[in-house]
Amino acid sequence: MVALYVAATVVTLMQLLRRHERRLLPLLALFTCMAVARALDPASGWATAFEVAAIAAGLVLLAMLSPRHSAVR
Repeated sequence: MVALYVAATVVTLMQLLRRHERRLLPLLALFTCMAVARALDPASGWATAFEVAAIAAGLVLLAMLSPRHSAVR
């Protein structure tokens, strides 16, 4: 499973360097945090911290991709 997260991190990094798209940064953080969390011992506090950081990165990505609605008058 770690290898899949590492591969996703590498592909996302390559796309970030090629396209310079800022919306890829939270996705890169999500994949990186999940790869580190899965590589650590599940009972470790650090693994939990990296999983929480991955969740936060996912929420930031969701906020960045959500459409902006104009206020109703």
